Amino acid sequence: MLKVVVLINGVDQQYEGLRTSLGLLCANAEVQMFVLHHEIGNMNAAYRENLEWFEEMEGEYFSDNQTNVEKHGFKHATIEEIAPRLKEADIIIPF
Repeated sequence: MLKVVVLINGVDQQYEGLRTSLGLLCANAEVQMFVLHHEIGNMNAAYRENLEWFEEMEGEYFSDNQTNVEKHGFKHATIEEIAPRLKEADIIIPF
């Protein structure tokens, strides 16, 4: 199975990064999504619904921002913890 890491480094790209992650799951890829250096800017109903769907499809989502962990259910990962996951990935998609 193809292993894909999606790195979301900007608030303005968080929705597109999540939608890309969902599409990859539908294509039978193993997907890990990382929201880096910022809090989710707009956790509206659509984003929350897509995030729940992402989780139901066994995607994993992480953040180095503690607020995302506490408020939105992300798993915490430091930059140092993310680095080995990048090495294991077949594809890395930056946003």
